[in-house]
Amino acid sequence: MSEELLINVAPTETRVALVENGVLQEVYLERSARRGIVGNIYKGKVIRVLPGMQAAFVDIGLERAGFIHASDIAPLDEEGMEARDAEVADIRALVREGQSLIVQVVKDPISSKGARLTTHLSVSARYLVYMPQTRHIGISNRIEDENERERLRQLVEAASLRLAEDGLSADGGFILRTVAEGVSEDELLRDIPFLYKLWGELDERIKERPVPSVIYEDLPLFMRALRDLARPYTEKIRIDSREAHGRAAEFAGKYAPEIAGRLEHYPGERPLFDLYGVEEEIRRALHNKVTLKSGGYLIVEQTEAMSTIDVNTGAFVGHRNLEETIFKTNLEAATAIARQLRLRNLGGIIIIDFIDMKDPEHQRQVLRTLEKTLERDHAKSSITGVSELGLVEMTRKRTRESLGQILCEPCSVCSGRGTLKSAETVCFEIFREIIREARSYDSEKIMVLASQVVIDLLLDEESANVADLEEFIGRPIQFQVEPIYNQEQYDIVLV
Repeated sequence: MSEELLINVAPTETRVALVENGVLQEVYLERSARRGIVGNIYKGKVIRVLPGMQAAFVDIGLERAGFIHASDIAPLDEEGMEARDAEVADIRALVREGQSLIVQVVKDPISSKGARLTTHLSVSARYLVYMPQTRHIGISNRIEDENERERLRQLVEAASLRLAEDGLSADGGFILRTVAEGVSEDELLRDIPFLYKLWGELDERIKERPVPSVIYEDLPLFMRALRDLARPYTEKIRIDSREAHGRAAEFAGKYAPEIAGRLEHYPGERPLFDLYGVEEEIRRALHNKVTLKSGGYLIVEQTEAMSTIDVNTGAFVGHRNLEETIFKTNLEAATAIARQLRLRNLGGIIIIDFIDMKDPEHQRQVLRTLEKTLERDHAKSSITGVSELGLVEMTRKRTRESLGQILCEPCSVCSGRGTLKSAETVCFEIFREIIREARSYDSEKIMVLASQVVIDLLLDEESANVADLEEFIGRPIQFQVEPIYNQEQYDIVLV
């Protein structure tokens, strides 16, 4: 398995592509006008408390107020540490309107929803996440080896004690990130003093800054990619900007020396994303149909509440029998679905309608293939198995907008429905509107303004109905084509 990170930096936007074995798997975008804010810390003000939802809205200085649930508000003990084992209290006992609150963004604003907030504060370095308000030491679930987990736990404890003896210490706990697997004590030691110092600076800002204001902003996207996406098996990190490459090299030399040798500046004339076919893959990911090599296909539909994926055999007829054809299609679809979830960044509830399989062993293998291919996904997912209706239900953590939400907007013609009223339907709407207008107002004649296709239908197939309508209302009806009108638009003018 070969993996490469491609970083495209322009004055207006930054894009990062994760490519495995030459195939695009994940895309991250950050535009200067709408940079992601996950990880940012704000000093905000509670503007509304909702007891019925056990939640509150917090003004953090953005266009829309952020949303915080009672379970994301950590009560503090006498020492200023989070009482994480405490039961979730009534939201009215935790916050009040007008109160200032230090919060961190855990989910970007999505669609009409504001940012999701928490008071469980943390700041990240290469190997560690520092939590200033808890003494807990956690380890990424992706590090499965128990001996390695224990080794890392002991290293952090020993490193913290050593720094305390040297006079550099602070209250707080840590989470060891996945990339910490296999690192030495010396490498971890570089992170801990940095995080202590960073939090000390933020603590001073919290005391000084007004409400609302930003206390801490996470790194720009290309640096976060080095910190979060570069893994031991990442073979190459190609950056097409000389300036960004210089900053990345400086960052890697200071915080991630193990990846410094894999950084490469791409000076080619041909755009980096074109060279790897990334642009074409992004274009395909905006369509709801995904073709499979066998001839089958997927239909991917995204709604606000959930996403659905339907698997079809299409042109694939198989070679042996129906059950074998279905099994092979579903196996191929499972791998393709895992990639589409990562590429499109679909999150929340996901329902997958595989083709019905009668053999339980086939069901198990398809589910195992889906789980296996999702192991490399950076977002956490959970698969519940096959339901009584034969559907696979799963969830995938959603922290930012999907690729479609970032790159697209609802169609101005159909308002996001995905379909248009037929010309015939519009004709009969026009007939009903003419009757309403004729009964309400006096006029010599009626003028209909509509699109070319609707006018053509009115003068051809519907001409008999138009004649009957003229006789019914006792007035002539004239028609005029409006080239700028879409198929659903029309106007009735009384003349």
